[in-house]
Amino acid sequence: MPRSLDRWLTFAGCVLVVAVLYWAQAVLVPIAMAMLLTFVLTPPVTSLQRWIGRVPAVLLVVLLLGALLAAAGYGVAQQMSELASELPRYRTNIRQKVADVRNAGRGSSVERIQETVKEIQSELESAEKKEQARRQSPSAPVVVESQQVATLWGFPSWLGPFVGPVSTAGLVIVLVIFMLLEREELRGRLIGLIGHGNLAVTTKAFDEAGRRVSRQLLMQALASGIYGSIAGIGLWVIGVPYPLLWAVLGAALRFVPYLGPIAAAAAPLFVSLAVFPGWTQPLWVAALFLVLELFTNLVLETVLYAGAAGVSQVALLIAVAGWTWLWGAMGLLLSTPLTVCLVVLGKHVSGLEFLATLIADSPALAPDMSYYQRLLARDQSEAADILTRHFATRSPDTVYDELMLPALSYAERDRMEGRLSDEDERLVMEQTRDLLADTAGMRRSALEAAAKNGGAAVPAVVDRGAAAQPLHVFAHAANGTGDEVALGMLAQLLEGQPINIEMPSTRLLSSDVIRLMRDEAGSRVLCIADLPPSPPSKTRYVLRRLRTALPDVTILVGRWSPPELNDEERQSLVDAGATHVATTVQETRDQLLKLAAQPRGNASAPDAA
Repeated sequence: MPRSLDRWLTFAGCVLVVAVLYWAQAVLVPIAMAMLLTFVLTPPVTSLQRWIGRVPAVLLVVLLLGALLAAAGYGVAQQMSELASELPRYRTNIRQKVADVRNAGRGSSVERIQETVKEIQSELESAEKKEQARRQSPSAPVVVESQQVATLWGFPSWLGPFVGPVSTAGLVIVLVIFMLLEREELRGRLIGLIGHGNLAVTTKAFDEAGRRVSRQLLMQALASGIYGSIAGIGLWVIGVPYPLLWAVLGAALRFVPYLGPIAAAAAPLFVSLAVFPGWTQPLWVAALFLVLELFTNLVLETVLYAGAAGVSQVALLIAVAGWTWLWGAMGLLLSTPLTVCLVVLGKHVSGLEFLATLIADSPALAPDMSYYQRLLARDQSEAADILTRHFATRSPDTVYDELMLPALSYAERDRMEGRLSDEDERLVMEQTRDLLADTAGMRRSALEAAAKNGGAAVPAVVDRGAAAQPLHVFAHAANGTGDEVALGMLAQLLEGQPINIEMPSTRLLSSDVIRLMRDEAGSRVLCIADLPPSPPSKTRYVLRRLRTALPDVTILVGRWSPPELNDEERQSLVDAGATHVATTVQETRDQLLKLAAQPRGNASAPDAA
């Protein structure tokens, strides 16, 4: 199947799923709510059934939860009723504050605009009434009769709005009971339906979804409880009536993403405006919720939610809007757990990887790909920031193998496959060369910081004695600029070691390399950089000629590349005459340090690969 057709089929499938979710919400919302409650109630049911059996444990837990919610709802309703009966006593305070607000804007441009709009509106309404009176016949009186709304089976009409929520709640309760009673059977059926032929992946997906949802709900409950407790204590200190009511409402509303905290702060703020005669206490209430919200978002949720949901904040905000559009208020409440399940599906289900890429909190690009992408965008500044972050979190010597060398290999691969022009590849190489000059200073600073902290981020300097000469290494770039830049990285890794690397300023032929190695009596070590994915044919040719002309020379070949670009040419290069073939620049560095530590007469073969 063509790749483009496969993408269109995936898009059509997503549209179909969204349509089903929207039109079947009357059935799917109770099921989703029941599944969420089943996740929450499974641990206590599992603990109780060991003592009293499954059926009594399920019924007891559900009854206790229902009683708790009913008691909390009754208490909140009672206090709300008392508050509503007391608010009329504070009409004077409310009127005074409204007058204060009006006086603050009196005479302003906004007030003048409002007055002008009202005058125009009055004139238009007056003209319309006159026109209607002229057209209306005086002999046709209009009689308005009230009709009693018919009821079904004698039920009062005012019960109509309550039938839907009560029936939905009853369905959720029944579903929760049966899901708890038959959770193993349901899990087995789902795994058998979805995971046929792929049992390991399906089981892993179910376990991760349950773990993430349970942990997210637990952390959210803990954060909401702390938020409500602090809010209640603060309101009690300020003197706001019914602080326990606002604490419970605040903790409950924190479960509603984004809109919940606004509603939790608005209610007590409105009451403080009505109850207190001045503006001092309402300002204290506003300051309390502002500080509390900052503390909850920046400290509490950062500590508790670390890795709990696994969803990025921007993606969660978009998901909240989407689920609210699909399922209304219940979608808003269920948005976070449902989005967590989508992340798990994206991680484990083939064809849905785009979901994890779009909404997971893990980086969409690996660090080496992100660094290479910034070079392609010619954003050298942000590429330098990526290097700086790497030095802050990783060993300084890994920056070459994990970030800079992969970018060179990716650029060469893309150029060979026609996705990158020669000019673009050259720019990537030049930017890497420029950043390499800055990397030397960053690496030294990171090594000094590691030394102060007692770290050992780099091999100890080889001691060859005061009279011994440093090891002389001749470096050769097999194919061009990328290999030359890579040899510069090797030179930085060997900084401070008794090893001198000589790199010619011009491109050399194989005959030139042989001549220079024969003329330089002190250079018995040759290091050839030949980065994949370019074929090593040139390097094999040089190795055969060198091994014939200089059989005792030590030749190290660097096929430095990221793991996905490693090739199978290592043994062929050894057969052609290489002493050692390394896939990372650190591996070549370690081989040279072994050579430097050996007596001069034995510096021929540290490790044959």
